[in-house]
This record gives sequence, C-alpha cells and structure tokens, in this order.
Amino acid sequence: METSLDFPYHDGLYQGVHQRRREDAGARMYGSVGIERDDVAARDAFNSDSLRFYGAPHVALLFTPPQAEARMAADVGIYAQTLMLAMTAYGIASCPQGMLSFYADTVRAELGIDERKLLLGISFGYADELAPANALRMPRASLGETTRFHH
Repeated sequence: METSLDFPYHDGLYQGVHQRRREDAGARMYGSVGIERDDVAARDAFNSDSLRFYGAPHVALLFTPPQAEARMAADVGIYAQTLMLAMTAYGIASCPQGMLSFYADTVRAELGIDERKLLLGISFGYADELAPANALRMPRASLGETTRFHH
C-alpha cells in the first residue's frame, strides 16, 4: 500500500520543544508496550496495527471539502476534539490517528469517495483495560509553558 497524503507532512515538521515532546511521547508509547527504540521490526508491526485501528471495533474518518487548507483543517481538528470529549462523557474510549490519513487514496477508493480530503481517523470503542498502552498517561506541559496571557 503506497502512502498518499492530502495535507503536507515531512520529518522536519516538528522542531525544538515540539520535536522533543513528540519524541518523548513516542518513547513512552513504545515503552509501554515493550518496544525498544532500535527495534525497527517491532515498531513497524505496532504501526501496522494502527492501520487496523489498534483493535477498536469502529473508526470515524474525518474528511474536509476538496479546497480545504490549514484553516479548515483546524476547524475539523476542533470538531475531532469535541467528538472525542463527547465519546469520553459516554464511556467510549477513542484514539486520534493521523497515520490513517497517510493512505488517503486507498481509503477513498475503498469507501467510494471522490473529492474529499482525509484529515485523520478516530478509532473508538470500549477500552481494553488490560492493554498496556491503555495504562499510559502522558505528562502535560504546564500552562505557563504552553500559554501566554496578555492583559
């Protein structure tokens, strides 16, 4: 399956503190399931499992109109967060998955969708409380690190 993205992505997209946070999150996630940083085969297998929604029974695929750019993608991202918060309120676990959008042409072909752009997927269902990855809690940067208030 060949990758096809509707929204740009490249390795240098994250820099500085954002890249460090991304690396830390990845190390914690892979570590929670016992995958070492240099175990490329195990990482690839874990990433392949993401294309099967990590075992979740459902997926919501969020598309934008064909002319969408960053502004509209942000709007859909806001909707995605609201959807996930609503699911949580009803006891449904969810996982946003940008990787699903790396195969936009394949997804469109399977679903018979012609012109929409695929932004992300959200896998959802009842959490497997015994899955090691579901016990992982990511630390959060303090409000002072992420937000500047102006008076």
